[in-house]
Amino acid sequence: MENGDLAIHRATGSDADAVAGVRLRSFAAALPRVRRAHTGGEVRARLREVAVPGRETRAAAVQGAVVGMMVPDGGEPDRLYLDPPWRGRGIGDRFVRLAERRRPAGSALWSFQIDGPALRLYERHGFEAVERTDGHRNEEREPDVRYVWRPGGSAGAPQGVGLGAAPGPVERRRSRRGDRNGGPRH
Repeated sequence: MENGDLAIHRATGSDADAVAGVRLRSFAAALPRVRRAHTGGEVRARLREVAVPGRETRAAAVQGAVVGMMVPDGGEPDRLYLDPPWRGRGIGDRFVRLAERRRPAGSALWSFQIDGPALRLYERHGFEAVERTDGHRNEEREPDVRYVWRPGGSAGAPQGVGLGAAPGPVERRRSRRGDRNGGPRH
């Protein structure tokens, strides 16, 4: 893939099925032993009816084919997934940089502890692990880690940033206040 071949755009209704497919394939490949809190049909409906039309969902496409997706939560990366064959090609980096530009004061997110590639992605971008849990507060009941990013690299709670979510395969499934987004975040 050449850099010029990749385009990140705001997802539209016509992207919803492809975005959902990326999310489902990514989760299955990256997190095969993690409990699925939602069926494939529920994930597709949530993306089609809520995330794509109302949450500024971003799709990464190469020659018109969706290969990655990110659902921002107030500018923070919430759900970030890459189609398995497209991991390791810099697309996750582009999504994280986009999220950093949208939240220049800093951000926070959650990821599953088992998702090594996602953790490395965030750490490469200066996110610092500030909390680890046994997963009792997320829908999957999977141990997770909270990351914080601040310009200049000082962790701690960023100004004006509440608990976010993370990418896991790159995405995250979590909500400490109940699942306000209708599904997990990674």
